[in-house]
Amino acid sequence: MMNITTDSFSNELQQFFMNFDHKISFKKGDFLFQEGSTSTHLFFITSGAVQVGKVTPEGRELTLQLASSGDLVGEVMLFCGSTPHMLQAKASEPCTAISIQKRVLENELAQYPALSMEYMKWMGLQIKRMQTKFRDLILNGKKGALYSTLIRMSNSFGVMKPNGILLNVTLTNQEIANLCGTSREVVNRMLAELRKNEVISMADGKIIIHKLSFLKKEIDCEDCPVELCRIE
Repeated sequence: MMNITTDSFSNELQQFFMNFDHKISFKKGDFLFQEGSTSTHLFFITSGAVQVGKVTPEGRELTLQLASSGDLVGEVMLFCGSTPHMLQAKASEPCTAISIQKRVLENELAQYPALSMEYMKWMGLQIKRMQTKFRDLILNGKKGALYSTLIRMSNSFGVMKPNGILLNVTLTNQEIANLCGTSREVVNRMLAELRKNEVISMADGKIIIHKLSFLKKEIDCEDCPVELCRIE
């Protein structure tokens, strides 16, 4: 279980979200909301992990965000009336979340300009994160999509070890493929090549990155600020 982080929201916003007492528990595989359902609530994650993404008509799943403790999901539907969700959010492990009525948050933001300003700053950061992710997925092909995903994961879940950076999160190759917008077979092949070249290795089902500089060089990494180059 992760502690609530302080780099996603200001202290004022965190305190506001934590003041709500409607906490819901979800089992692995449960949906917080599904694409097409009416948007009425937002969810502030307090433990566990949630995958936010979209399923194509062909059945391919694209994961756009790995939300964890301290993240808010469903936020893009604010001030849009009764609109359907464009994405789905599914618990990738048992998790808990504070359910916040959308209209309550909208009223608070409209009533308190300082709170609204903090929320707008946070939303701007989320938009920049999404823009840089789509840039990496589109401009650098399948290899660039995987390499940039590994770099982002190192910023979000990386733990420094004597032999490299341990990605302290357990994901299947299919889940990694969903983050890259490609197939599991392609990811299997590219990860095997990285292991062969000793760029990465595996330990207890988790990836260790030994040559982060190699991944960055291969995709002409622009060394974006860490707060932008993250997976959540």
